[in-house]
Amino acid sequence: MNIKMLWQAAPVTLLLIAGFVLVMVIQSLLGVRIDDPSMADLLRFGANFLPATLHEPWRLVSSGFLHIGILHLLFNSFAMYYLGQAAEMILGGLRLLGLFLLSVMGGSLLVNYEAWQMWQLGKMPTLTAGASGGIMDIGAFLLILAMCKTPVGYVLNTKGLAITMAINLLVGFAVDGISNAGHIGGSLVGVTAGVLYALLHRFAKHQWLPWVISAVVLASIYAWQMATWNALLS
Repeated sequence: MNIKMLWQAAPVTLLLIAGFVLVMVIQSLLGVRIDDPSMADLLRFGANFLPATLHEPWRLVSSGFLHIGILHLLFNSFAMYYLGQAAEMILGGLRLLGLFLLSVMGGSLLVNYEAWQMWQLGKMPTLTAGASGGIMDIGAFLLILAMCKTPVGYVLNTKGLAITMAINLLVGFAVDGISNAGHIGGSLVGVTAGVLYALLHRFAKHQWLPWVISAVVLASIYAWQMATWNALLS
């Protein structure tokens, strides 16, 4: 599928990929070594880092558009190309965008919970960036629809999706530098939205309900984290 065809079939998927690329281009133009960025450069462009995110919650989402190196960008863009267009043809552009943003936030929240545990042990919290949490979410969402045999107008390959998700999760445990918490957090949002969507797909007026419920759950988790951390820091 060329760019024109992708724009016609899945414009939000194309815009998300373009957003990933644009952020890296801007970094390069501003002198950032994109394959070896400093921690300061990553923080400047929106990476998720617990001490900073406590005061700048927008990093929960901005980190999903920032990548560490060209290979990281290419891998996530390739995955978004395949999974994003499939999900967009089922959901439409706005719901796909909502699913991606919620899952990036879900992955970031689980990363920050893990980072808080590290902080309490006297270790440096991890800094994370990348769209993989959101992409794992889309994969998990499609897998749930396939497993539930939800009639979406397309044939979803349950085995292929399950193998893809398993490989990505296993690679996260096998390779240093990959945020398992981000992958798992994003996948949990996808599973939640997928189950709710499978249950409610027959009722057109309720098709936004999985997103609303996911948003309320994530907002509650964020509020609990902020209250807990502020109480411990005070």
